[in-house]
Amino acid sequence: MSLSRRSVLYAGFAVPLVTGAAQAASGLSHKHLSVSAPFDMPSLRVPDFSRAQRFPITDFGASTDDQAATTAAIAKAIDAAHRAGSGNVIVPQGIWPTGKINLKSHVNLHLSKGATLLFSEKPEDYLPPVQTSWEGIECFNYSPLVYAFDCENVGLSGEGKLKAKLDVWQVWYKRPKPHMDALVRLYDLAYKGVPVEARQMVEGENHLRPHFVQFNRCRHVLIEDISIEDSPFWTIHPLLCRDVVIRRVKVRAHGHNNDGVDPEMSQNVLIEDCVFDQGDDAVSVKSGRDMDAWRLNTPTKNVVMRNCRIKNGHQLMAVGSELSGGIENIFVDNCHFVGDGKGDDGWAVPINNLLYVKTNERRGGYVKNIHMRNVSATKIQGSLLAVETDVLYQWRTLLPTYVRKLTPIEGLYLSDVRVEEAKHLCLIKAETDMPVKTVSLRRLRANTLTDTAIKTQNVQGLVNRA
Repeated sequence: MSLSRRSVLYAGFAVPLVTGAAQAASGLSHKHLSVSAPFDMPSLRVPDFSRAQRFPITDFGASTDDQAATTAAIAKAIDAAHRAGSGNVIVPQGIWPTGKINLKSHVNLHLSKGATLLFSEKPEDYLPPVQTSWEGIECFNYSPLVYAFDCENVGLSGEGKLKAKLDVWQVWYKRPKPHMDALVRLYDLAYKGVPVEARQMVEGENHLRPHFVQFNRCRHVLIEDISIEDSPFWTIHPLLCRDVVIRRVKVRAHGHNNDGVDPEMSQNVLIEDCVFDQGDDAVSVKSGRDMDAWRLNTPTKNVVMRNCRIKNGHQLMAVGSELSGGIENIFVDNCHFVGDGKGDDGWAVPINNLLYVKTNERRGGYVKNIHMRNVSATKIQGSLLAVETDVLYQWRTLLPTYVRKLTPIEGLYLSDVRVEEAKHLCLIKAETDMPVKTVSLRRLRANTLTDTAIKTQNVQGLVNRA
């Protein structure tokens, strides 16, 4: 297949090529960002909106007193910028109530300093359903609060804030039987190969919460400088994306499943200079769940997280457990858990591990070439490195194992990692018939350990120079 064709098949979905003519038509230039990593990290191509036309939402009827008017104004401004070839949709200072926002190619949503987009708590404001996913399985569900599908050159920037009203979502944090039944039904639909458009999940008491920000099947994504507060579900979710830069972003979301960033089946991702204050993992790298991920066949690859601070969160970096498409080439550099266990406002969750690889007998996929360097933490409950291969949570009793596929894990490299207190330096629990291979521990330090420093089960090739 010639690369001169207008599209190429990229691991299960079509990605249009950005030609010189298309770039000229959009009026956008790009910056190429080189990222140092212990693997071949491609240069990232990032859209430059600095010279793009400005489209203030007030020119389209936005009102701080009228959610419907503001929602409509944002949509009109996005349409106008898109039709113009490129543009910055400007949210000025003030608190602007809004419903869902659907971005389009060559458009940057820019929040000025002092601006807040306050997102509705009403589920009906996120209809009609859109193609999205829930914990690694594709479906049609409530629209993410900020959503882009099959876009290129798309941005979210500025010193303003995105804030979600949680009145309903926090009630939905609970997972009663109707919700769990919906998850079982969705899993069965994927297992039976039911087309995604037929997996309609907005019904009854399913209550599958939407993501806050989801870029789905997008290329050249830039998220910078914004603050995000509270979230119905995962906070920032690049799904099936390429060339994603997330920098100088502050996230404070203390609810259930409130990860900071979840790159899933995405490639060439940079997360840098961010601050995470989470109710779940700071960053959790994923690549889909079981049959759906095997269908899409797209690994998450080339992810660099650097120069970040974590105030709260269960893990600094999690890998899995939704990893059935495979995960490789991950680098965490100069990141630090700085929380005191109490939080800025008296709220905090204990951080469990710094690097946590988790999977189970249903996932398949693979994990390889994971690096962590120059990382520190205060007190953690778990380990600097933890690997567990039997993590099923509630799914252990919800569903049987339809297909057994173990996850090969090879190449975990930690160096210059230090904590004040931990349970272990390293804890690995692997399967007898699928040992973890090639683990390197160099200059790992804990002032206090509450259990055995190195505790492993079924590991081949452990180099311990901690």
